[in-house]
Amino acid sequence: MIRFAIEPRDVAAFVLVMMIWGFNFAVVKTGLLTFPPIFMTALRFALVALVLVPFVKVPRGHFGGVLLVAVTLGFLHFALMFTGLSGIDAATAAIAIQLQVPFAALLAAFVFKDRLGWRRALGMAIAFAGVAVIAGEPRMASNYVSLALVVSAAMIFAVSNVVVKKLDMLDGWTIAGWMSLFAVPQLLVASFVLEEGQATALRQADWLAWACVVYNAIVVMVVGYGIWYRLLRRYEMNTAMPFTLLVPLFGVLTGVVVLGESLSVGLAIGGLLTVVGVGIIILRRPKLVAPEAERV
Repeated sequence: MIRFAIEPRDVAAFVLVMMIWGFNFAVVKTGLLTFPPIFMTALRFALVALVLVPFVKVPRGHFGGVLLVAVTLGFLHFALMFTGLSGIDAATAAIAIQLQVPFAALLAAFVFKDRLGWRRALGMAIAFAGVAVIAGEPRMASNYVSLALVVSAAMIFAVSNVVVKKLDMLDGWTIAGWMSLFAVPQLLVASFVLEEGQATALRQADWLAWACVVYNAIVVMVVGYGIWYRLLRRYEMNTAMPFTLLVPLFGVLTGVVVLGESLSVGLAIGGLLTVVGVGIIILRRPKLVAPEAERV
């Protein structure tokens, strides 16, 4: 009788989670047609907090750490990511945000004194080269600021993962719920200072716009991470992490198929280089680049 390292149904579950996360780039892009980006982020986290906080433990003695996660991940990462995504196509964002993996590996070398090694250094170089190829396309000439915001979001995500690792005494749901609650006021203040049209967006939002917020909060967080955490209880990180390489693939596919974005030669080559570089890093040190913090 043939025995598989991963049960076929769990392979399907891993792929489903990657589809959920990958499809979210197109979902967010659609929601941003109605809502200002930082304001939409606030709506997302308000819904996550509403769903999770009543059912998780109070992080007594760890409020400072959770608040730091709320600042780095909930506020900075997602505000930068959603604002950047409003100015570039979903496919490009799905690839550029993968730089969070080389950034995480680089931080691990400095913070946790992990030896970098020539293979991971090569992976980093390839991944950054891939994004550089995409940035060099003529169509990106007027979108450098938006691309830079997404790359900055990737760097902040890596920083937030370091903070999350220091809260390993708390479960993922507790961190996610309370981080979301603490992030909402920060995002609302930033939105009303930096953006406009929030009231108009609320009045004009149709079912599709609200469905994007619900998908972003409930499907991505509650369903996606619920399945992910269950799978991590059954399999080692080095088994699970290679599946995350499917996220940019699904992100690009849904951008092209659902939103009608063009798949240029530069985007294809740059995306392939980025995924290869990220893959080298993940296969070398999967635990150091695990998505312990919430993904886009």
